[in-house]
Amino acid sequence: MKTFHLTWMAFFLCFFGWFGIAPLMPLVRDDLGLTKGQIGNTIIASVAITVLVRLIIGPLCDKLGPRKTYTGLLVLGSLPVMLIGLADSYQTFLLARLAIGAIGASFVITQYHTSTMFASNVVGTANATTAGWGNLGGGVTQMVMPLVLAVILGFGVTEAMGWRLAMVVPGVMMLVLAAAYWFFTTDCPDGNYAEMRASGELNAENDHGGARKGIMAAIADVRVWALFLVYGACFGVELTINNIAALYFYDRFELGLETAGLIAGLFGLMNIFARTLGGMFSDRFAAKSGLSGRVRFLFVALFIEGIALIGFSMMDALVVAVVVMVVFSLFVQMSEGATFGIVPFINRKALGTVAGIVGAGGNAGAVAAGFLFKSESLTYQQGLMYLGFAVLVCSFAALAVRFSPETVADEKARFEQAQREKMEGQNGAAIPVAAE
Repeated sequence: MKTFHLTWMAFFLCFFGWFGIAPLMPLVRDDLGLTKGQIGNTIIASVAITVLVRLIIGPLCDKLGPRKTYTGLLVLGSLPVMLIGLADSYQTFLLARLAIGAIGASFVITQYHTSTMFASNVVGTANATTAGWGNLGGGVTQMVMPLVLAVILGFGVTEAMGWRLAMVVPGVMMLVLAAAYWFFTTDCPDGNYAEMRASGELNAENDHGGARKGIMAAIADVRVWALFLVYGACFGVELTINNIAALYFYDRFELGLETAGLIAGLFGLMNIFARTLGGMFSDRFAAKSGLSGRVRFLFVALFIEGIALIGFSMMDALVVAVVVMVVFSLFVQMSEGATFGIVPFINRKALGTVAGIVGAGGNAGAVAAGFLFKSESLTYQQGLMYLGFAVLVCSFAALAVRFSPETVADEKARFEQAQREKMEGQNGAAIPVAAE
């Protein structure tokens, strides 16, 4: 549980730093003289690099372990977050957002770490909760960064300098968390990979870092790429909304910066419980219908997300738009939780690779969506509507995820064993920390 809490905190701060500049964009736009197309390019840059980094970070977790990988990412990622204030042109701001986007790979480490720590009957809930509470950073930053800016401006600093100084705050917090992660977590319940390999406790059969055959099998698995597409349609949408929401409400409904940020933050705040709900429902459906139950729930959640997004794009009244956005947010994040309620069961020997590929799908989806919102010929409303229809189409990809009878039987046995251990624990008997 110590790892559980430090993992979601690390992801929270990465999200906070990743999207810390988003609610300040009206000031950045005026300060640097950015056009709509240039703002769209910076949005694409902030999520594009993460596609590549997520593909790399998964195998790194298998090889180095999540403890070392997460600590390194936090330290390196804090630098562009703090240094974005040095940007003095569109080009330098674009490069800064591109560099910051790398910390979005923290999601893969988060899901990897909780997947190694928790048993089959609760892994969906654990994965969804750490990711959801981490994603919460995307909503909190929409609310907090304008307040941080207001405090800085209270010292007589100009707005042009204020947004630059404000970005130092999340960078410093990331460095503090990096130290905590290094000293207070382990790679798995039994310890760190390096020490376990040295002692022989981690043999070749169970060592993710040596499972080259498993990695290639994951890359060739159609189900992995189906989930890549599915995750693009939920997490990719969330990233897009995090980037444009404050600007959308600021311009469309003529709100103040703080008010627009507060409303935009509601979308991310749903993560405090919505993604966990997705994981919990995935575990509940698995208890009744096995792995196929997890798949069916994912399809339903994603399909409803698409309908809700189309509805949100049609709203002209502020109050109604906010209500529909909250409903839309609920199903976005439930879909994300349901996706990673399936990921741990695709290929246990290449968990990092599978998590990396699927996680990269979220950013690939955000990159594709970004082109809708940089076009001068499309309004943001039209872009949201087209994105909603794309989600409806992608929801059917979930149905392509199927499991062999052997896998179904094996996972059913694991699930039942975990349930028995849970009951024994409730009766006061000693139980293993995890089923892995």
